[in-house]
Amino acid sequence: MGCSENGVDSAVRENAVGYVETGDLAELKTHQQLRLLIPQRLELGDLPRAGSPPNEMQALAQTFAKEVGLTPVPVYVDARQDLIPFLLEGKGDVIVANLTVTAERQKRIRFTSPVAVVHEQVVTRASDEKLNEVAGLTGRRVAVRRSASYWKTLEDLRKKYPKIELETVPEEVDTETILNRVADGQYDVTVADSNLVEAVQTYRTDLRVAFDLRRNRLIAWAVRPNARQLRTALDRFLSNAALAAPRPAVYHEDLPVLKSKRKVLRVLTRNSPATYFIWRGQLMGFEYDLVQDFAKQHDLRIEMIVPPNWGDLIPWLKQGKGDVIAASMTILPERQEQGVAFSRPYNYVSEMLVARKKDTVASTDDLTARTIVVSPSSSYWQTLTHLRKRVAFVLQPAPESMATSEIIAKVAAGEYDLTVADSNLVDLELTWRNDIKAPFALGEPVAIGWAVARHVPKLLEAIDTYFEKTYRGTFYNLTYQKYFKDTRTVRGHVKFRAAETGQLSPYDDAVRRFAKRYGFDWRLITAQMYQESRFNPNARSWAGARGLMQVMPRTAHELGFANISDPATGIHAGVKYLSWLRDQFETKVPDTERNWFSLAAYNAGWGHVWDARELAAQIGLDRDRWFDHVERAMLMLSNPKYYRGARYGYVQGSQPVDYVHDIRTRYEAYTRAAGL
Repeated sequence: MGCSENGVDSAVRENAVGYVETGDLAELKTHQQLRLLIPQRLELGDLPRAGSPPNEMQALAQTFAKEVGLTPVPVYVDARQDLIPFLLEGKGDVIVANLTVTAERQKRIRFTSPVAVVHEQVVTRASDEKLNEVAGLTGRRVAVRRSASYWKTLEDLRKKYPKIELETVPEEVDTETILNRVADGQYDVTVADSNLVEAVQTYRTDLRVAFDLRRNRLIAWAVRPNARQLRTALDRFLSNAALAAPRPAVYHEDLPVLKSKRKVLRVLTRNSPATYFIWRGQLMGFEYDLVQDFAKQHDLRIEMIVPPNWGDLIPWLKQGKGDVIAASMTILPERQEQGVAFSRPYNYVSEMLVARKKDTVASTDDLTARTIVVSPSSSYWQTLTHLRKRVAFVLQPAPESMATSEIIAKVAAGEYDLTVADSNLVDLELTWRNDIKAPFALGEPVAIGWAVARHVPKLLEAIDTYFEKTYRGTFYNLTYQKYFKDTRTVRGHVKFRAAETGQLSPYDDAVRRFAKRYGFDWRLITAQMYQESRFNPNARSWAGARGLMQVMPRTAHELGFANISDPATGIHAGVKYLSWLRDQFETKVPDTERNWFSLAAYNAGWGHVWDARELAAQIGLDRDRWFDHVERAMLMLSNPKYYRGARYGYVQGSQPVDYVHDIRTRYEAYTRAAGL
């Protein structure tokens, strides 16, 4: 594929909006494509903790396209109110979004079979106990977008209660952000679909549903009125997927019923670096990737469910709130006695002593008079209690809210002497840090497995068969390597010779051109490019980011780029993405601070920076300043005490903090270089 002057692949542009087609399925087949109109989100996808992943709808639409012999082509639309105009103008063929079926919209478009059934709910702060009925909205300000279906509901309501005030929310503000602003007191009251409210309440306990405004509202996809063949094919496909089929909150079903009736596998897990997390807007994790692969082989969708605490996993499974636990759980006799059945092992870990890099400890004999810090509720505590019967060391409890990764960080910093961690967690830490070591194991390796309820033998049999086939196979090995072995930081070094050569990189001309186009100092972009790839256009990260600027392929596609290994294209994609991130921060924030926020978001994802700014404000720091303020809050988001209540969950906060610091240091060196 050729690349145009500005670095955007021409084929991508033509695929997206380069032709107009307003016909039905037969006409679409002449183009061999199905254009999926999708709200632009880039890295703004949330971390699902009580439902399907946010890209599930797009994945289903892509499956449908392939079933009817078409190539799925996402067409990303910046503003939700443009979805219907794009459809009617022939710039896309099906709207793949959560659209409420309304009479006004039915006059313009044709909806498919429902993909969800929701209730419109009035939401306020948990402390607002007086609002419990419609009449209570009198004199209140209800914040919603004009394009939302709720706006019409509220306008009709004002005919009876004229003193209800409507506050117009900007169209670019999503519903989840509105809900968070209600909780923080920026908005008074809002209305939202019940599925979105439920998602927010998995991490915010300061919101309350006052009452249902309208019940049983249908959510569906949409096509043009004349696309009868396309609509019929979609209805058949969606009906088989059973997206909107009602199901109870708790149930116990074995695999045959899950496949024939439910179509969903509910996965109980933890939000942690070893299991399930969001990074640069993409859902990731060793357990997440494995369970995705298992579910795909059985034609099941997955719902990731994250209970409040580790100790809730087995009780929730037994109560019927999930079908399987996939959370790197050790197979212990006492857990089996709790009424669950474990799969065959898919991993083995050892409890490793963790020390600073230069520590001379080499065996248990060297532990005398040393202090080992672990959580009292962990299996490590029991192991060390037995070991103390023959070795005189101090066993110190860590706070229960402190994650193993945070304890390790304190060992590395010299705040704690020693600790213990599972070998896979140590491996994960060593992918990005080099200031610790694990000199020896404290015992024999123990098995890790998934857990199911005892009365689902077919599901257990299928999981055992999967691991028997997958364990240590190509997919398993590549996935394990990705999370526990691949280095997540580039530790190489090149000598800075700008003063001698007059150049910062081999790509100065392209960097200058695109930096000027998007309003950045080209030396800052060059410092970032060095940090990302060491000027290697073929670089590829552990997470799949590619090119000189290490852009994720999905992000590049949404921005209109294809071959980001091409140097000019890769640079353009990275600078355009950095510009897009900068635009997500309020213009009242000083430009320099917006640059630091944008760089942090480029590294970890916009959502984690959003969380860090919110946390900074809560603890009395300046949410509009990065250094010594938001960066301090970012570090706290590795602690479960804070990330459990954060919208985007866990993040290894030291990575974006170090990333921004290193770029600033290199940028300052570049600005001092002679002639530059």
